Order: sequence, then C-alpha cells, then structure tokens
Amino acid sequence: MASDRLDDLSLVRLCKAGETEAFGVLVGRYQERLYPTIHRVVGSAEDAEDALQDAFVRAFQKLGTFHGESSFYTWLYRIAINVAMESCRRRKVRRLFLLGRGDYASLGREPVSPAEGSDPSRGLERAERVRAVEAALDRLGPEHRAIVVLKDFDGRRYEEIAEILGIPVGTVRSRLHRARHELKDQLKGLLDADQPLRQGSAVPST
Repeated sequence: MASDRLDDLSLVRLCKAGETEAFGVLVGRYQERLYPTIHRVVGSAEDAEDALQDAFVRAFQKLGTFHGESSFYTWLYRIAINVAMESCRRRKVRRLFLLGRGDYASLGREPVSPAEGSDPSRGLERAERVRAVEAALDRLGPEHRAIVVLKDFDGRRYEEIAEILGIPVGTVRSRLHRARHELKDQLKGLLDADQPLRQGSAVPST
C-alpha cells in the first residue's frame, strides 16, 4: 500500500475521511511495539493479546477525539495502558474466583513435575526466578503495577506517567515508592523461603 509510507497524522486524516484501511497501517506499525508493555501490565500472553486488540478497537472508536496535540503513538499508548489496567483488574477478579473454587490448574501456574524438580539445571533455576518476579508483580494492584512497568521497564518520566494515568506527579512518586517497597519485600520473602529448599535437597543418586 502506498499509505505504508505516510506519516501517522496523514493516516489519521485518511481514516477520518472514511478510508478506514489506513488504520490497519497504524495497527501494523505499532502493535509489536506496544505488546511488551501490555504483556507486563496484564501478566498474561493471552490477556495481553486481547487487551492489545481492545486498545486498537477503542482507539479507532475515539479517533475523532485525536487532534494532534501529542504524537499519535503517545495518544495510542495512553489508551493501551488504560485498557491493560482494566484487563488486569478483570484478571485479578477472575483469579480470585478460581482460587475460591480451588481451580488452580486454570490459573496457568501448574506445579513443577518431580522429573523437572529433580533436575538442578540453570534453566530451571532461571525459570523459578522468573516465576518469583512474575508472582511478585502479580500481587501488586493494577495502578501500582502499571507505574512500575511505565517507569522501570519503559523508562517513562514521572510527568509522562502522570499524564498517561491522569494523576498528579506526587501520586506517581508515592505509588512507585510503595510498589518498589512491596516488590522488594515480596522477592526477599520468596527467595528466603526458597533457599532452605535448595540447600536441603540432594540430587537423587543414579
């Protein structure tokens, strides 16, 4: 498509004029760039894909409100973060419901099999650390989790985060401080609890 070579504002103008295929160019241009951030906020690949699709649908529906005060990506990013936070809230409610039913397998955190647990490979240890970090992030509320992702993963400035989330800069700072403190406590507890298991376990003899 010739529109592939157009800038964002030109594509937005075409879309507003009724050439809706121009929005597909914008989707292709930014979906891979947005996905990692959305994934970190919602904590699930499946939910991230759904949230990303919902974000583009919402952006298309709200395109008439975009007047170019910021870049299109900044505007889209703001929508995507808010959609991801909504998805995160729904996911937490769903997880609580499944826990109440005892439906642990549906949470996507199945226990490690004995065969895997008996293998002291570095790959398994790394997977355990990743799960520990994911679990710690998952315990944060959506608002705190989003701020950690925006600041510590995406490198956004406090002022940018405040604008994206629609809250004062002071609130961003206080929530980030609290979130980092909670993460530190969560990870310390998980690692401390895991150490005796590793020291006290032996590799079965063959």
